[in-house]
Amino acid sequence: MILSNLEIHKALDEGRLVIKPEPLPRKPTIGQDCPYDTHTVDLRLGNIITVPKSGSYAYDYMSKGKVADLISKNSEKITLTQSQPYHLKMGEFVLSQTLETIELPTDKGPPYLAARIEGKSSWARCGLLVHLTAPTVHPQWSGPLTLEIINLGKTPFLLHTGMPIAQLIVEEVKGDIEPNPSQFHGQSTPEGTT
Repeated sequence: MILSNLEIHKALDEGRLVIKPEPLPRKPTIGQDCPYDTHTVDLRLGNIITVPKSGSYAYDYMSKGKVADLISKNSEKITLTQSQPYHLKMGEFVLSQTLETIELPTDKGPPYLAARIEGKSSWARCGLLVHLTAPTVHPQWSGPLTLEIINLGKTPFLLHTGMPIAQLIVEEVKGDIEPNPSQFHGQSTPEGTT
């Protein structure tokens, strides 16, 4: 079951969902955008962009070691400021993270919560893909969410720190769970290292 905006507020109040900093305001006000749609909450772009470098290396899932370490070793990190956005070229792929950290604690359930992160249609209409193929946020997750961003549009796109970039959909998980943290649990960088 997907939670409505009012159920998302309730989950925040109960500590079943933690978003830091909490998106505000919870209801529309004059002169201020509300980040809560009927069943989603907007998340903002953080301030680090990881730009993978071209090279002779290859990503090999069967090789030993963590994919996060390979990405980190073969990438450049750029820090965004309010006055310095990232100029995403046509066809360019980068990694970033949400400004917010998300927590889905399991000490308050069942029912447990899971979530999905999705792009925003307003950016998709410009050719910007914000999250590729792996939208699931598992129960027990704690940390920022990595964004796989690619510009498929016909013009460059400016990525500003703090801009609404994605939306979180929160759902209830039916039944008990067996904990199985992902390799990226507790990540602190866009490539997934801690």
